[in-house]
Amino acid sequence: MRKLAAALALLAAGPAAATGIEIEVDGGVQGRVVIDLLEDVAPEHVARITELAAEGRYDGVAFHRVMEGFMAQTGDVQYGLMEGGNMAMAGTGGSGLPNLDAEFSEIAFERGVVGMARKPDPNSANSQFFIMYAPAPHLDGQYTVIGRVTEGMEVVEQIKKGAARSGRVTGRPDYMKSVTVTE
Repeated sequence: MRKLAAALALLAAGPAAATGIEIEVDGGVQGRVVIDLLEDVAPEHVARITELAAEGRYDGVAFHRVMEGFMAQTGDVQYGLMEGGNMAMAGTGGSGLPNLDAEFSEIAFERGVVGMARKPDPNSANSQFFIMYAPAPHLDGQYTVIGRVTEGMEVVEQIKKGAARSGRVTGRPDYMKSVTVTE
């Protein structure tokens, strides 16, 4: 409850106050990842990420799709929970909140850039996001950029990888132990 109150106070202070998230990664790899959120680029998507983080809904959510040399995806708060989730369905769920309209930008998908996952419809992002391992120009202007990793990219690099073609992680995946909204 204390976590939610502190995060809601940051959100109430306005966009300049809620500028990032801190992820504690656990599982086979442990460490901290700090992401600077780009509220001036994607205000609706950043608001959704900070809302879900403030409510603790990302806590315990798996990195369900991780592709070597491409990206690590997480954020399925419906099915991707390590306790009580359904890993067979991870990656197909949302948050129960409405989908978001695309907020495309000129920012390139490069190493450390964070984007919102979506279905084929550009206006279908909801709660899932991914962190890039390498440049992926084919994503530029096709997915909403929400932030950049500023610390802990070495932790992201060590997250358990999935099968080469789909990236689906089998066995016990690494997960977001906690996600905190930061100034």
